[in-house]
Amino acid sequence: MARCRFAFVTDHAVRREPYVPPPYPYDRLNELKIHGDRFDGGLIDLSIGTPKDPPAPVALAAMAATPAVRGYPPSIGFAELRAAGAAWLNREFGSSIGASSVASTIGTKEFVVSTPKFLHLRRPDLDTVLYPALSYPSYAMGAELAGLRAIPVPVDDEWRLNLDGVDRADVARALCLWISTPGNPAGQLEDLSGTVEWAREHDITLISDECYIEFTWERAPGAGPADRLGATVLAHSTENVLALHSLSKRSNFAGARYGFYAGDPDLVHYLSELRKHSGYMVPGPVQHAAIAALSDQSHVDVQRERYRSRLAGLADVLTAAGLDVGLPQGGFYLWVPAPEGDAWALVARLAEQAGVLASPGEFYGQAGAGHVRFAVVESDERLALIGDRLAASGGL
Repeated sequence: MARCRFAFVTDHAVRREPYVPPPYPYDRLNELKIHGDRFDGGLIDLSIGTPKDPPAPVALAAMAATPAVRGYPPSIGFAELRAAGAAWLNREFGSSIGASSVASTIGTKEFVVSTPKFLHLRRPDLDTVLYPALSYPSYAMGAELAGLRAIPVPVDDEWRLNLDGVDRADVARALCLWISTPGNPAGQLEDLSGTVEWAREHDITLISDECYIEFTWERAPGAGPADRLGATVLAHSTENVLALHSLSKRSNFAGARYGFYAGDPDLVHYLSELRKHSGYMVPGPVQHAAIAALSDQSHVDVQRERYRSRLAGLADVLTAAGLDVGLPQGGFYLWVPAPEGDAWALVARLAEQAGVLASPGEFYGQAGAGHVRFAVVESDERLALIGDRLAASGGL
């Protein structure tokens, strides 16, 4: 894939060829959306994990109560907000970090994409970003947009990282390793303790994307205390380790764009200084809303039960339609093998016969090309329509 490169000759930079952005994955589904117009109730869009339930009431109230802000909010986040993030992780997931180990982000996607560039400034001798072969596509794009090598780590039959499968030459050049647990799209839970040890052995910065941590349904390998299903990497180590968190899924607050990263104090400080220079700032009212959301667990409990019920209900509907559907270990996606391995054919049939839009697995890497992802973000009533429509059309 073409990248923007410069060859320096004395004082002149010569552009060899322009960078051509790849198509945005979800734009490729646009032509199928029109099928929803034929159905009473319209398109049922399960292709993107955009929360559609009401945002956390405590967050909305806190944001509405914020007085007009005339000054710039701190890029790193208000002190009270950093303390709230640390307290939430320590209380719910067994870490023991302080507020100085936490800093804010404008959502988390911008952090995913910008961080490889910033880490490369810190370690210019390293040029490789390792990421799961089945994963959120922005991990690879962050490397590509920074002019770095994006190297997929193979996954096993349960979609977990197979770190033994990484080429030694790529390990030697690795700047960082991304992991995601619970994973997107397959919902797998990674062995955090083993991954921490591997990264430490090879002196690689480990970044754990944990935005689905509140929606963990089974016990993760090395999850820690028996009363905690969800596990953060920070309960195992903070040395050269970061964890990434978001209010988008936990609190249905995606449109407000708030997240934070936490872990190694030196890394947090280094990145926060660069981000300060880059002008990354979460608006003040959103920061106040985030303090309230992170300090309240009751709205999360409600959302957790919504997703648990929807996963089971949609799994029953799709199974009745003839698909082989299992429940995930975490997250709010169903990861379904397509008949004869043809994901695009299944996606097209769902759109045409039921007005349902889902994502072909290749969006998350070629390892997932034979699967389809369903995000259970619609209401129970909307999900129930799928069964009615499939029954009326004679099934898949």
